[in-house]
Amino acid sequence: MIIDCHGHYTTAPKALEEWRKQQIANLNTPELGPKVASLKISDDELRESIETNQLRLMKERGSDLTIFSPRASFMAHHIGDFNASATWAAICNELCHRVAQLFPDHFIGAAMLPQSPGVDPASCIPELETCVREYGFVGINLNPDPSGGMWNSPPLSDRHWYPIYEKMVELDIPAMIHVSTSCNACFHTTGAHYLNADTTAFMQCLTSELFTDFPTLKFLIPHGGGAVPYHWGRFRGLAQEMKKPLLQEHLLKNIFFDTCVYHQPGIDLLTKVIPVENILFASEMIGAVRGIDPETGNFYDDTKRYIEASTQLSAEQRYQIYEGNARHVFPRLDAALTAKGK
Repeated sequence: MIIDCHGHYTTAPKALEEWRKQQIANLNTPELGPKVASLKISDDELRESIETNQLRLMKERGSDLTIFSPRASFMAHHIGDFNASATWAAICNELCHRVAQLFPDHFIGAAMLPQSPGVDPASCIPELETCVREYGFVGINLNPDPSGGMWNSPPLSDRHWYPIYEKMVELDIPAMIHVSTSCNACFHTTGAHYLNADTTAFMQCLTSELFTDFPTLKFLIPHGGGAVPYHWGRFRGLAQEMKKPLLQEHLLKNIFFDTCVYHQPGIDLLTKVIPVENILFASEMIGAVRGIDPETGNFYDDTKRYIEASTQLSAEQRYQIYEGNARHVFPRLDAALTAKGK
């Protein structure tokens, strides 16, 4: 089985975006709406949005199951207050749940949290519990920068985030560390802000003792870990200067990386530098990079091609990347698959 651990609902029906525009327009006058009940999206619309997009490409490219969460750039936690974010998160999560119900063999949910700048992360727990306990979601997306590129939240190692971590440990779910839209003109959302955040999250963990407090906590850092694999020697050296344990012991029991790296040399570097047991297959399809690479004639985000073309991976290692590691990092996913005899 090939499990894509990083999928977003980027093809949701236009009605969702229109509802959000109305919500943003009326942030100062919420009594003017829109009401949640005014959003009407039928099952047929959901089916069409998935069958002609993600599911079609999954079948063409040979993946079986996608861990599916709301569109990352649409999270936009910096917009409005907590109430606006909570309403928006609940709507987006419920749509992903409906997709998973319509296509149970191909999609399973991961939750967007209703984060808001300056608000206690504990406020996210009711939505998190709804998604895990009621919807059967297997993970969450955690935004380390709800400000949208201004970075005014404490680092991930700070006790500020502990209520979320405590709930994650209780429910045995991992978090993908994923920022949203950048409203800082210095940081392009997908080309800079995303990759900066991946690198920053890793460094915040490196400089801390977070995993001493939470030895079973699991983070998935997307986009191949940002700069981490490329600068592995720098991180090893910094950890050494700080008198930290070797990174294998200090971080790699808790931190994992996905394969959203869109060329062969990048995947080869990732799989050579990072232990294979810490790498999960992902494509982020249909996401930030949707075009065809003129050097290969293939889609940049057809990441399975890179894994298959690797000359340094054994069949067992490909199994780990495609399925085994995902079942380890997402225990609730493993339980759901086992219950289906998979």
